[in-house]
Amino acid sequence: MNRAIVLLFVAIISLPLAANIAGFDGGDVQAENRELAAMPHLDGSLKSIAEFPNGFSRWFEDHFGFRSALVRWYGESRLFVLGVSPTTAVIAAKNGWLFYADDGGIEDYTNEQPLSSDEVRMWRETLVRAQAWLASRGVAYVFVVAPDKPVVYPEQMPDTIRRVHAESRTDQVLAALRGTSVATVDLRPELVDAKGRERIYYRTDTHWNDRGALIAYQSIVTAIRRQLGSMPPPLTRGEFDEVPEPPTGHDLAGMMGLRRVVLESDLQLVPTRARRAQVVEPAGESAAAEEGRVVTEIPGSPLPRAVVFRDSFMSAIAPNLSEHFSRAVYLWQNDFDADVIAKEHPDVVVQEIVGRHLYTYLPTPEWIPR
Repeated sequence: MNRAIVLLFVAIISLPLAANIAGFDGGDVQAENRELAAMPHLDGSLKSIAEFPNGFSRWFEDHFGFRSALVRWYGESRLFVLGVSPTTAVIAAKNGWLFYADDGGIEDYTNEQPLSSDEVRMWRETLVRAQAWLASRGVAYVFVVAPDKPVVYPEQMPDTIRRVHAESRTDQVLAALRGTSVATVDLRPELVDAKGRERIYYRTDTHWNDRGALIAYQSIVTAIRRQLGSMPPPLTRGEFDEVPEPPTGHDLAGMMGLRRVVLESDLQLVPTRARRAQVVEPAGESAAAEEGRVVTEIPGSPLPRAVVFRDSFMSAIAPNLSEHFSRAVYLWQNDFDADVIAKEHPDVVVQEIVGRHLYTYLPTPEWIPR
C-alpha cells in the first residue's frame, strides 16, 4: 500500500516534466496577461553557460506542463468558491466588479495619505513653469487627471475598504492650480453624471470603456479649443455606431489567471466616417497601441500639431483625439520633456496622468526650463 502511494506521488509530480518532454507547453500568455520567460539560448560562451541554469528555471516555472490549467483552477476556486481574488493585485468587489489594487490604486481610493505641503508645492511649481515655458513659445498647455475606476464607482467597492480622508491627491493638485494660468481638466463631474445613464468603465478592466473615453476626449478637446479656437469641435455621440463586442477577458481577469474564464462584453463606439489620422510610427499600429511612442498624421492637413504625455488611460482616447491634429506625438511618460517639444514644434501640449500615479510619481520643478 505504501509503495503504491509513493509510486502514485512520483507519477503525479513527474507529469508536468513529462508533458514538457512530450512537447506540451503549459504556459498561456493570453490567460496570464504578461510576457512569459523565454527559453535561454546557449551559444557556447561561458556567459551563456553560466546563466543557463537560472534562465531555464525561470522558463520552466512559466511553461511547465499543465501550468495554465492549474493557475486557472486555483483562480476559479478562490473567486467562485471563496469569493476572494486569487491575487493581491486585484480586488473582487460587488456585482462582479474587479478593481486594480496595485500601483497606488487602493491608496487613490482611500485617500489615506494626502500630499504634503512640499509635494503640493512641487506639483504647482512644475506645472506653472511648464505652462509659462510653453506660453513663451506660443504653445498651449492642458493638464488632465484621469480618474481611477473606484473614484467613479465607489459604490461597487467592498464595504471593508473605507476612505480615510475626504480630500484626494487629485483634489489637492487641482486646488493648488486654481488662480494660475494652467488649464486643467477635471473629468470626474462629467463621468459621475454619465454613469447614471450607462456604464462607462469596464467591470473587469482597469480602464474606461469607449463611452467613458468619449466623454474624456470631448472634455479635453473642449479645453484645447479654448486656447486654439481654430480646432474643429469634438465628435458627438451621434457620430458613432454602437457595436456589441464579443465577450472577452480584460486586464484584471488576466491578472487573476482567468482571462479565458471571466469574460465581459461591451459596446464599441465605431465612427460612422473613416478616420483621417494615420499611424506613421510604429508603422502598422493603431493609434490606441500601448507603445512608448505613437505618432499619427493627417497628410496635407492644416490642423495644429500636438505632443501628448500620457499613460494607459489615453489609449482609448487617442484614435479620436488624433483627428484634430495634423501630427500628434503620444509619449508614454509622466515627465514633461522639453527636448521633444523643441523638436516637434507643437501648437499644444497635453499632459495626462491617472489619479493613482499621484501616489507613485512626483515631478521635479528643476527639470522644467525657464
